Amino acid sequence: MARRLAFTVFFQVYCLVSTVGLLLPLDPAELLQLGGDVGGGRLSVDPDPAELLLPLDPLELLQLGGDVGGGRLSVDPADLREASGDFGGFTRAEALAVYHPRGAGDVAALVRAAYSRGGGGLRVSARGHGHSISGQAQAPGGVVVDMSRHGRRAADEDEGRKRALPVYSAALGGHYVDVWGGELWIDVLNWTLAHGGLAPRSWTDYLYLSVGGTLSNAGISGQAFHHGPQISNVYELDIVTGKGETVTCSEKKNPELFFGALGGLGQLGIITRARIALEPAPRKVRWIRVLYSNFTEFTADQERLISQHGGRRFDYVEGFVVTAEGLINNWRSSFFSPQNPVKLSSLKQHTGVLYCLEVTKNYDDATAATVDQEVDALLGDLNFLPGTVFTTDLPYVDFLDRVHKAELKLRGKGMWEVPHPWLNLFVPASRIADFDRAVFRGILGSRTSGGPILIYPMNKHKWDPRSSVVTPDEEVFYLVAFLRSALPAAPQSLEELERQNRQILDFCADAGIGAKQYLPNHKSQHEWEVHFGPESWARFASLKAEYDPRAMLATGQGIFPPPTDSSAPLLSDS
Repeated sequence: MARRLAFTVFFQVYCLVSTVGLLLPLDPAELLQLGGDVGGGRLSVDPDPAELLLPLDPLELLQLGGDVGGGRLSVDPADLREASGDFGGFTRAEALAVYHPRGAGDVAALVRAAYSRGGGGLRVSARGHGHSISGQAQAPGGVVVDMSRHGRRAADEDEGRKRALPVYSAALGGHYVDVWGGELWIDVLNWTLAHGGLAPRSWTDYLYLSVGGTLSNAGISGQAFHHGPQISNVYELDIVTGKGETVTCSEKKNPELFFGALGGLGQLGIITRARIALEPAPRKVRWIRVLYSNFTEFTADQERLISQHGGRRFDYVEGFVVTAEGLINNWRSSFFSPQNPVKLSSLKQHTGVLYCLEVTKNYDDATAATVDQEVDALLGDLNFLPGTVFTTDLPYVDFLDRVHKAELKLRGKGMWEVPHPWLNLFVPASRIADFDRAVFRGILGSRTSGGPILIYPMNKHKWDPRSSVVTPDEEVFYLVAFLRSALPAAPQSLEELERQNRQILDFCADAGIGAKQYLPNHKSQHEWEVHFGPESWARFASLKAEYDPRAMLATGQGIFPPPTDSSAPLLSDS
């Protein structure tokens, strides 16, 4: 509490000192007596007398320097509690304060102030919806910037005026929209649909994620085989670097920062604006699932589907691993409703692991008459189990928002806010059969409950090699995502799920699978160097030294340890 109080006092008093142009030798007790409103903000103190007598040195605090703009710095216990945890639910790091910016200028002011403090400076991390798994957006002993729209301290009487409308660009050959880095994708979707019937081209399965958060990783779903990840569908960024400078960048303007920040895990700066590619949104979706017992046929069909181009293709290709017994209990299986039941009698001879291929075909009023024929032709080339085709039609928005509906059900049962020891891997196609034998049929056996296990392929040529994302060195690679939850009284505890994750990673390393973690979580800088590889690591470290030389940003990733004292050299000097 003492450090949080000191930090709040510093920022408010610095703003006051900046206004009058004097550095007053105020006693800490006098500072604390100010209370009430200071400038445009409010100075709030804990009434505990023991904490009011702490020997704070205003001169030392003022070494941080800078201007915090019009944002609101909070040490409210509720704010700190939320910012110190994340969706993973098993990693906590106590923040000193939470900063609610009014806009990009406030973010820059905060980072400038922290940077001016010198070596051993303040840690700063941006937080969107808090959907990190292993503390990546946490700032132990530092400041978490709440980038969410509800966290923006704005005079938001007219949010419509503040949001940019979609724009058509002849030079780009399509529409785009500029959005705040903390905007949720569901809000981007609703906004662009309402203003021109448009939608982003590439998605994640869950839409309640921030734009800046997914662009700092990649942003993938079943559309990535055709459109590429979300980072391949952004034209321009505004980024606040670790020096507090706001830089506009694109493929042609400051391209090193642009591509370095895409998939850059927040290491080079905080994304405050993104220019997102749009397309006309379809009205409806034909959603289809089919089952396989043969893994070779399952992956061959998936790879065939992602190789198809033009109009004769599905618009979305994913898949997941299930057991015959666990099919109905899987939380993604709300698709299999009483009106569309799975005929388990047809699966009696298939025990153990099954594989579900999930595809969609988009259509609108003009193409509704031909969608049946197109789907039948595409399915006719596949080798799934006879009698296991399950289809449903629904509005495009409902399909995109399908996971949120499952979330609401789980929240209602108290099964959402539990630990989520997720593990996401990119596995080269040449080794996916080895992975199946050792993991799905080995380490896991038939224990695929606790959450979905996704598996689907992507095309590497849809990923720009200039980005910072690390993928396997093959044209086709798979996402394998273990999206499991440690539920109370479940057969597999958090410790058991974490042990299985470690076994999977050890197998990949020992067998030379060549897998790469997506949403990576490594424990040492050496592991990070191995993750990137020598050439990519050298480039990434060089960009870090240029744009965040004090290693203040996104320290929760654990990639570049920040200096521990004021005499430590900048990254660019070391």
